[in-house]
Amino acid sequence: MRRALTLALAVAIDGVAGDPPTRLHPVGAIGSLARLLETRAPDGATERRTYGRGVAAALPLVAALAAWQLSARLGGSGPRRVAVDAGALSLSFALRTLLGRAGEVEAALREHDLAAARSLLGTHLVSRDVGDLDASELAAATIESVAENLSDGVIAPWLWYGAGGLPAAWAYRAVNTLDAMWGYRDERWRDLGEAAARTDDVLNLAPARLTALSLCAAAYRHGDGARALRQWRLDAGRTASPNAGHPMAAMAGALGVQLGKHGEYVLGAGLRAPAHEDIGRACTLATEAALIAGGALGVVLAGVGSRS
Repeated sequence: MRRALTLALAVAIDGVAGDPPTRLHPVGAIGSLARLLETRAPDGATERRTYGRGVAAALPLVAALAAWQLSARLGGSGPRRVAVDAGALSLSFALRTLLGRAGEVEAALREHDLAAARSLLGTHLVSRDVGDLDASELAAATIESVAENLSDGVIAPWLWYGAGGLPAAWAYRAVNTLDAMWGYRDERWRDLGEAAARTDDVLNLAPARLTALSLCAAAYRHGDGARALRQWRLDAGRTASPNAGHPMAAMAGALGVQLGKHGEYVLGAGLRAPAHEDIGRACTLATEAALIAGGALGVVLAGVGSRS
């Protein structure tokens, strides 16, 4: 029961307060540590893979121990424990920030300011080159980011919190942050980031599918649930990632738009091209899907707590 209350309070805190500045955020500290560790990495391919595996194991362990110590030392028991854990948990996900960043891109596109839209998208939401994307492609990339980040930046921390408490949520957050920084396939990162990328893939298997299911459930309220389910089934495996295609395909079907990345994948082939208004629709669906997933997880946690 305590975990269910903690999750509900954490969602409320994020909805009201959002994220603190990066310099004060624990994820920022994890990122700084990852950058420092990258400067200490050896040169040889074999040595870099071994070093990367060590970091991919050690960094989540450090994050989990820090979360456990925070909860144990400051939380005590009862309402104080719930408040401390909820505050720490709220920092492990970023629903309000995700929706806000997407809304900024939508506003720029509404004003036909493609330069601003590209800058906002490339700075806050995606790592790909956005310099040659037109308005519809910018909208598509933003919608994809909302769907993917709903999974790995919101629902995944919730799910891992449900499975293992605050330490598990922050261990996941450390893995996901390391993957975001090291998990590329180019020459610089291929060996160093291999372990982080594979670990992140494993940890996101369940969250990605729960997110897609929640998006389909949210789409049913708007009359598009069957199309969302169909597109999820048809297109989930079209991306190189074993997980990203699930929420993105479900979102494409829910909105009735075609998403994709040139030369890599197409989701919802034959559907219309997205416009800036579809970003707002995607944010609404993401919010409703988060409430569905969070509510279901809260019910499960409360049920488990009542039987223990």
